[in-house]
Order: sequence, then C-alpha cells, then structure tokens
Amino acid sequence: MKTERIIVDPDAPDPRAIARCAEVLLRGGLVAFATETVYGLGALADDERAARSIFAAKGRPSHNPLISHLADTAAARALAPVWSAEADALAAAFWPGPLTIVVPKAPSIAPVVCAGLEAMSLRVPAHTVAQALLRAVGRPVAAPSANRSNQLSPTTADHVLQQLDGRIDVVLDAGPCSVGLESTVIDLCSSPPTLLRPGRITADELSRVVGPVAARSAVVAHGVARASPGLDAKHYAPYARLEVLSWPELRARLSAVTTKTGVVTVGDRGVSPSESLVVRALSSDPAEYGAALYEALHALDDRGCQWILCERVPDGGAWDAARDRLSRASAK
Repeated sequence: MKTERIIVDPDAPDPRAIARCAEVLLRGGLVAFATETVYGLGALADDERAARSIFAAKGRPSHNPLISHLADTAAARALAPVWSAEADALAAAFWPGPLTIVVPKAPSIAPVVCAGLEAMSLRVPAHTVAQALLRAVGRPVAAPSANRSNQLSPTTADHVLQQLDGRIDVVLDAGPCSVGLESTVIDLCSSPPTLLRPGRITADELSRVVGPVAARSAVVAHGVARASPGLDAKHYAPYARLEVLSWPELRARLSAVTTKTGVVTVGDRGVSPSESLVVRALSSDPAEYGAALYEALHALDDRGCQWILCERVPDGGAWDAARDRLSRASAK
C-alpha cells in the first residue's frame, strides 16, 4: 500500500481534500488526521472489518479499546443508549475539546472498538480539520493515536509517516497539534465518575462540573480488556531508553555520559549541548510543556540518542498528564 499525503490549511481545509479522505473512510480505509491532541488513525467505528484494520496497522492488541470521534454533542447523544446528566454537563463544559467520556456501548459500534466490553469511549475533537472530516463522514470514526502500538504518539504528519508509511491509505497533514498529549478520559459507567487517563483537562476541572471524581484504583493486568486506551504500564515510549530523574540526580549524571544522550529539562537549566549531549529545554508552563514533549522525544530519537534523561516534572494537577506519560514511557 502506498500512503498518500494530503496537505491542508489547518484553519480552512480544502473541501476537496476532506471529501477525498471521507471517501476513503466510507469505503473502509484508514486515514490519519490531526486533532488538537495528537494525530489519530481513523476508521469507521461501526464497521468491524474497518475497525480491525486499525489494530493490524498499529500492531495493537485487541484488549486495548479505541475512542470513537463524533462531530458534535448531538451526534454523541444520538449514538449513546444511555446519556446521563453528567455526560450532558461535561459535554457542555468541555466539548469540542480534549475530553473523552466513557458511557454504555451503542449496539452499532463494532465490538472490537470496545475490546468486547459494554462501554464505549466518545470524544468530540476541537480541531477544524477533524471537525470537517467527521461532518463529511457522518458516522462515528474510531481513532487511536496514529503510531505503532506503545510507541510515541505523533504530533505531526512526519511522525505518522515514520511509523505507518505504507500501512495506511492517507495522512491528512494539517501541521502540528496544539495540545500535544492525548485526551483526558473519564468513566461515567462508574459511581462516582472515575478518571482513567489524565490529560489537559484536570481532575479538579472535572470535579467542578460533576462533583467528586475517583482516581483509577489499580493497574490493569496485561491482556485484560480495559474501558480506556492508554492504561498499559509501558506506553508512549521513544525508541531510546528513557529515565526520569530529579534535577539534582540528572545534573549528577551529566559528567558520566559517554554515549549519545538526550536531556529534557523543565525550563532552561543551563545545560550545554556537546557531542554526547542533545539538550531540549522545555517550558516550565505545564500546558506549553505538554504541547512540546512528544515533539522533543521524537527529535531526540531522530538524533540517534540511545538514552534520554528527563527531569521529573513538578507536583500538581496541571502536570498530571505529563507525569503519567513520562511514567509509562520510562517503564521497563
């Protein structure tokens, strides 16, 4: 398969490009497209064969479910067999945007999309290109991150092609993603609602809308179906071996570096690059840090780093998403 790359204006995509990608999806093909979080790998969520092709392209295990994307809240409400007052409140507060809501499964959604469970994950993305594509398709589109399973999520079309070129039909290139980390996932099938994956929208923000929000209580065993993507112990990992350290620990390691090593800091720590050190100083603002993290890790992989030493991010809810991704990326 030859992967076609279609470049569009992220703010005003060419309707012909959108129609071309919608046609590919409607015939059961695979289209990678930009959302505000990361690039998603889309296929029809109500077509079992099409949805299974996502798992084949990514090498994704069947116990790991997919998020179904819709153009607006009305479409989500019409799809869901149960749509609670909590779902309405969250949708009103955060959709379109980087929030995924887990609700009871609709009969029309392919079982493989939900890992065989009776719950489904829904999101209405805010990106103009994603919105245009979803409206043109008119059906739910399952779209996990457009990368090989457990590898770094893509925030540009180049990242997608590095991992999936020749495995998918089209990449709809709308430039870099603005949020840069995957969506927050909240499970409304539990009481109280449970935060399954942290993201740009924090637990505090969710609780102000729906009341107390529980934290996920345990790691899901390998091979067991789960209600949300992104719960594997190791996930979002670069090819380089990544280690998370406090700043004093990281600084102490610098003098002993002998192989090509990437260094990621929170703010500018004054680390000088060298033949052995490739340095990326990211913002001390959590939103800006999250938007740049995957791009930095991709760049360090591209530079041939064998190790990445990453400064531990600060405590606090605004840093939960970055802390979660780094914890999974550094897992052995």
